[in-house]
Amino acid sequence: MFVLVNCKAYPCDPVEIAEAAADVADDSGVRIAVAPQAARLESVSETGVETWAQHVDGVEHGSHTGSTLAEAVENAGATGTMINHSERRLKLADIDSGIEAAKRVDLECIVCANNPDQVGAVAALGPDAVAVEPPELIGTGTPVSQADPDVVTDAVAAAESVDDSVDVLCGAGISTGEDVVAAGDLGAEGVLLASGVAKADDPRAALESLVEPL
Repeated sequence: MFVLVNCKAYPCDPVEIAEAAADVADDSGVRIAVAPQAARLESVSETGVETWAQHVDGVEHGSHTGSTLAEAVENAGATGTMINHSERRLKLADIDSGIEAAKRVDLECIVCANNPDQVGAVAALGPDAVAVEPPELIGTGTPVSQADPDVVTDAVAAAESVDDSVDVLCGAGISTGEDVVAAGDLGAEGVLLASGVAKADDPRAALESLVEPL
């Protein structure tokens, strides 16, 4: 299972989270990555943890003020990026160009989707993985695997029907090791989470608890 911790724009210390994630990944053998704000990518990468961007834009070098350039993300030490998070929604054409930008610099790419129908649509664009995240469950502490497990199994089926090389991850409400195990049992290859670690008083303990059942 792949665990991707999204720091969002929470008032947390992404370096502290990254150091904890690197240690827990080494100790457990579980693949853990951290996605900080773009301005903190380099400092997070320097901890040795697998580092992801929260977003890249489908642009090249040029007149694109305010855009997140894939080359800049890669130069800062990121090895992957999310695209189309529920809090950073894009049109399908922009998702496509973002995926192409990520591929241009060999960034691994996870595209987020609200439901199985969207999973199928974005899987056709050729990302490495799609994460199904019903927006109404984000930050609630209630995982989709518990609230509506069919969303996960249907998302896996939707991706497989389009391109069986595209992995499906499970997001929204993930906060415990049991949630991670349940996501895997439903066919997910990993999880996205944020507040369960980024808002935790002790991020290391939260991560250790998260991967302990794996």
